[in-house]
Amino acid sequence: MRPYETLIIFDPDSEETAVTAVLDRVADAIKADGGAVGEVDRWGKRTFAYELRHKREGYYVLVEFTSEPKGATDADRLLYLADEVMRHKIIRLPDKVGGRRGAAKAAGSAR
Repeated sequence: MRPYETLIIFDPDSEETAVTAVLDRVADAIKADGGAVGEVDRWGKRTFAYELRHKREGYYVLVEFTSEPKGATDADRLLYLADEVMRHKIIRLPDKVGGRRGAAKAAGSAR
């Protein structure tokens, strides 16, 4: 299993249910290949530095997950095909860095 992180920019006019549906489909694709979805951090609407698809802002979501490369490829394909997604980027994290937020939370709750 490899740690990944993806930043997804949704169309700001998308409904909350549509955003949740896309995130659920991506999570299901990751879990189908034996992966696990970690923290899902919804940043909300942010202003762009430049126009993207004639929009000035987007709804940002950061998702951490662990998966085999096939799971990350399937998630990438689903995000590419989703109409609500304006842009996305999946990054493979170094093993030393991967899961750092989750490990820090677990260590903090053990105290």
